[in-house]
Amino acid sequence: MEFADRVVAAVRRKGNPVVVGIDPRPEELPAGFLDRFPADRRGVAEALKAFGCAVVDVVAPMAPLLKFQAAFYEAYGPEGMAALHATVEHARARDVLVIFDGKRNDIGSTAEAYARAYLGKEPVGGAFEPSWHADALTINPYLGTDGVQPFVKIASREKKGVFVLVRTSNASAREFQDLVCDGLPVYRHVANRLKDWGKGKQGAEGYNLVGAVVGATYPDELAELRSELPGVLFLVPGYGAQGGEAKDIAGGFDADGQGALVNNSRGITFAYKKPAYRERFGDDWQRAIEQAVRDMIDDLAANTPAGKLRGG
Repeated sequence: MEFADRVVAAVRRKGNPVVVGIDPRPEELPAGFLDRFPADRRGVAEALKAFGCAVVDVVAPMAPLLKFQAAFYEAYGPEGMAALHATVEHARARDVLVIFDGKRNDIGSTAEAYARAYLGKEPVGGAFEPSWHADALTINPYLGTDGVQPFVKIASREKKGVFVLVRTSNASAREFQDLVCDGLPVYRHVANRLKDWGKGKQGAEGYNLVGAVVGATYPDELAELRSELPGVLFLVPGYGAQGGEAKDIAGGFDADGQGALVNNSRGITFAYKKPAYRERFGDDWQRAIEQAVRDMIDDLAANTPAGKLRGG
């Protein structure tokens, strides 16, 4: 199946558009968790793997997608990247789609090498093998078409997806993305170009393998971009810890409750640190994570068109 068709099917099957972001921070792990591992870089990496795999086991039955933030693994060097690879493999075995959040970008052969690394295959001996088993990759469009086309080409060949940064969720996004050029803010120019990058890449369900990252913290722009980009999957960060609420995201969905994939990272993976969950579950951090996912699903169902997915 095409990437977008797999996404739509997974969202429909699990009845919600939740993306659980796994951004492991050693200092935020449950009390005593790190003590189980050697006090060196390899030990920390092993702890990140153990924690990430445990989170996957909790959320996989409920969430259709997982998003791994590469930076928190890269910080621990080769051992950290090995932990990321093992956790991604564990997630794939649990029947969830995996987004590699690396925001990669370059031009020419370098961009193609990045694309092969995360979405394609590399020659090994007499065969071609994947280095990573991600289903999609986040990419930065700042270098223009030269920096995007290699990713789209390989994603199309391998039936994978790319999510282009269009309107990001951070507070300083306005510094560049709102600058007006030829009568439109820069983020609208990126959105218009995205239409060209995705031509001919539509799946049977009507959605494209070229998606857009659009933050929950800018609800007006989110609704505007949904109108401008029908058939484009939105990866929506900013819900929860960054202040985005379900009502802010409602405009990012289509009429059937599809089209928006809502990411929540810290609000789920570190739910056990919130007083309400700690009071309810004590040291059972996995039950706190499970309940946080259920609460998010209920929140989106009650306050966005995603509620229609439950009927499906």
